[in-house]
Amino acid sequence: MPQHKKGHQAVVAMSGGVDSSVAALLLKNAGLNPIGITMRLYDLDENPDMPKNYQGCCTVDDAEDARRVCEILDIPHYVMDLRKEFQTYVINYFLSEYQLGNTPHPCIACNDKIKFSFLLERARFLKARYVGTGHYARIESNGRGLFSLLKGLDEDKDQSYVLYNMGQNELSQVLMPVGSYSKTTIRQLAHEAGFPNASKPDSQEICFIPLGDYRAFLKEKVQPKPGLLTDSSGTILGQHKGIEFYTIGQRRGLGINSTVPLFVTGINPESGIITLGPDNELFHSELFADKISWILGNPPDSGTEVMVKIRYNSTETPGRLFPTANNTTRVELREKQRAITPGQAVVFYMGDEVIGGGRITRPPETTPSIKSHTVFHA
Repeated sequence: MPQHKKGHQAVVAMSGGVDSSVAALLLKNAGLNPIGITMRLYDLDENPDMPKNYQGCCTVDDAEDARRVCEILDIPHYVMDLRKEFQTYVINYFLSEYQLGNTPHPCIACNDKIKFSFLLERARFLKARYVGTGHYARIESNGRGLFSLLKGLDEDKDQSYVLYNMGQNELSQVLMPVGSYSKTTIRQLAHEAGFPNASKPDSQEICFIPLGDYRAFLKEKVQPKPGLLTDSSGTILGQHKGIEFYTIGQRRGLGINSTVPLFVTGINPESGIITLGPDNELFHSELFADKISWILGNPPDSGTEVMVKIRYNSTETPGRLFPTANNTTRVELREKQRAITPGQAVVFYMGDEVIGGGRITRPPETTPSIKSHTVFHA
């Protein structure tokens, strides 16, 4: 954690899960004065299809778990209503990205716009010096006013990928004590403290789509427009139900009969054309990204060698950065990567340190000319 003075107040984002609960415990043990804040983001309790044994977040039970932990720690607990902001900056973003043919990452938007924006603002209102979270990542100071974002020590739980948008201002005010421990140790600390959520399972789904069917969610919110399915030469293979329901690398649900497996290899939001092809057409040795955030504020030199991560659960691969204008960059990859997906984040590392990241965009390309062909349906 960055250096801090004992006695300072720290607003802690408490979801009701074990990680944020132990974050509050660790900050109190470090001599800080935590204030628990549970953010009301989405009302899952109003969903009639919710299973009674659902173990996720954003329910009344989660808020109650956070309150009980704060009671054990003898610290204040407040609930902050951010449903309007969550709708604007997370759900609306989620919907608009799919309508652009992208595959969004809502957790990154939530961290950037909600947890490290509105929460920092609320911390100032409460005259708190810090914001604490239960993320598995680390923040270190070089003692000269600069801060680094590092991976969490537990490689299986590391969340640095979703935090690349943090700049020096955020890093100087945020504490992530959980990142210096393993998940096993965090649960042990929760049990020793008598927390009611010590054995609570981790949430695995998108919080506002608890049943995991994002296509069903999209159908309720957007009006899809059918379009053409083609191969890379422009030959028409069939029709699709709307670009919102497809993502790069998708194989199932295409409605196409073919002698070889076909995958979604391209989505063009302007023409509405989805391109299908064999698996080998999913591999590329470069990518383009926009909305780049550099941890230190300025881009590295052109040609800088880094390790590149193109999705949350992917393995890092060596690459070189070639920053361009308007917070964009081109990335050369030493080895071809499969299913590089527009809308997903690409994050750059040097060892354990995050140096920046951005949103993957489509490469400059032209849409193939459409060729008449018999339409095949499954």
